[in-house]
Amino acid sequence: MQIKNIMTEDLITINKDQNILDALKLLRKNKISRLPVVNTNQDNEKELVGIVSERDIANKLGSSKIDKLSPSNLHISSVMVKDIISVDKSMDLVEVANIMLENGIGSVPVQDDDMMIGIVSKADFVSLCVSKPYEKITVGEVMTKNVISVSMDDRLIHARRVIIDNKIGRLLVTADANNELVGIITSKDIIRVLLDFKKHTPEKYQKSQIKNLFVDDIMSENVSAVSSEDTIADVANQMMETGFNGYPVINDNNEVIGIITQTDLLALCADIE
Repeated sequence: MQIKNIMTEDLITINKDQNILDALKLLRKNKISRLPVVNTNQDNEKELVGIVSERDIANKLGSSKIDKLSPSNLHISSVMVKDIISVDKSMDLVEVANIMLENGIGSVPVQDDDMMIGIVSKADFVSLCVSKPYEKITVGEVMTKNVISVSMDDRLIHARRVIIDNKIGRLLVTADANNELVGIITSKDIIRVLLDFKKHTPEKYQKSQIKNLFVDDIMSENVSAVSSEDTIADVANQMMETGFNGYPVINDNNEVIGIITQTDLLALCADIE
């Protein structure tokens, strides 16, 4: 199957000279996690110049290099990823899936004669996982067992660094003693808290007071989880209904035994399709 058959054609883009608050409004309104960035050239044509994601914004907001900058003064051009990997509309979806996996990216623009005609993301591949073959595969067969987590007592700046270093969008929060699931923290949570912090904390106190923000203060406690016995088709349906990018996998004692994400489903698609 060619990638043009599953790509999203309704393109939502942002100009490189807009600010990150504009990007966040678009991301929330359209329930997406990344935006193609464009620049209008002399011929009044929109050229693709980058990609910006929630994780990129969260990383930038927490950087000490921008302490003196208001979020409204942070242009997309200073946050976006400029090295764009794009694919041709006629490429096979398995080839595209492997490109995304090998480069650790969540989406790729789809082009036709150097013109962007769509975008394909992990979410588009998830829609393939509701078909019959995926009803026979359980979460336990596919999930990532090496779970990266933090404690409630960890600082926000530590959680942000873990997300950056591991190139992930969410962290499970567990009780150290028994690996019991107690919450989750995402790039969205980090963005929300950092924006509020910068808005209400005087600039001269930000460097010292940011150390007083802990995971316990910002994590979501009511976490949706799945069982290792659930099918991939069931989880794919849940992802499509809720817009969640991943779920913790727990046992009967509420202990974390894995995590299932869109990346895991993308890899499965590359194998099966």
